[in-house]
Amino acid sequence: MHLIRNAAVAGLFYPDDPKELRHVVSRFLNDTQTSAPDITVPKALIVPHAGYVYSGSAAATGFSRLLPFKQLIKQIVLLGPSHRVGFTGLAVSDALYYQTPLGDIPIDRSAIDNILKLPQVSIIEQAHAQEHSLEVQLPFLQEILDDFTLVPIVVGDASTESVSEVLETLWGNESTLILISSDLSHFHNYQAAQRLDIHTCSAIEALQPDEIGFDNACGRNPIKGLLLSATQHNLSATTLALWNSYDSAGNTPEDKSRVVGYGCWMFTSNQQ
Repeated sequence: MHLIRNAAVAGLFYPDDPKELRHVVSRFLNDTQTSAPDITVPKALIVPHAGYVYSGSAAATGFSRLLPFKQLIKQIVLLGPSHRVGFTGLAVSDALYYQTPLGDIPIDRSAIDNILKLPQVSIIEQAHAQEHSLEVQLPFLQEILDDFTLVPIVVGDASTESVSEVLETLWGNESTLILISSDLSHFHNYQAAQRLDIHTCSAIEALQPDEIGFDNACGRNPIKGLLLSATQHNLSATTLALWNSYDSAGNTPEDKSRVVGYGCWMFTSNQQ
């Protein structure tokens, strides 16, 4: 068993100095807090996973909604796409901790053992070793939450139903938050990206997983699984952010020719 999954993209996607990292994360959160925070406990969030200079503001619009519930939320079920390793199904790690410059986060081994009973879930250490889609979310969680355990899952080629089944197994109560890591369209020009991302946004708001295709989001598989489960649990989706890399960090006309889309959505119960 691997004791710690070491930080792989600190110093690349986000600062590797703990003091600087806390400052950057705090600034993003302070800049995106609303004057009247939502009093509804989020059950799930979709957040982007690029370098903080590009997607940090969009991600913070979702993470800031957790601030009123920092003592309530105790378990994070985190799903993101695989960027480096191709495989079928969903991959977990055998590590005990996930590391960032802010410290080690304990992995919920009981939850991992539970979903390993499902045929679509397996231990694939290589899928976690260099994957950034999960890691970049962790400093935000460490800065916000008082104490939590992590269920990190990298999603490969997996059906909507197979992802939803894993989410159902881990659904829990208000103390469990489901976090989906995904960027939107990749490397289209500004206008084309806007059209694609608006379509994806509408599909997420309407809880229509079949409307999200290959070109819409790198994390389409975990998103689609969440949308199916959201329908089953009578959740509604609220758009918190929708923009792209030119909006957040573009400086030249060339930056507008190949953009990446970023969005953030919050899912809450209609029964509250």
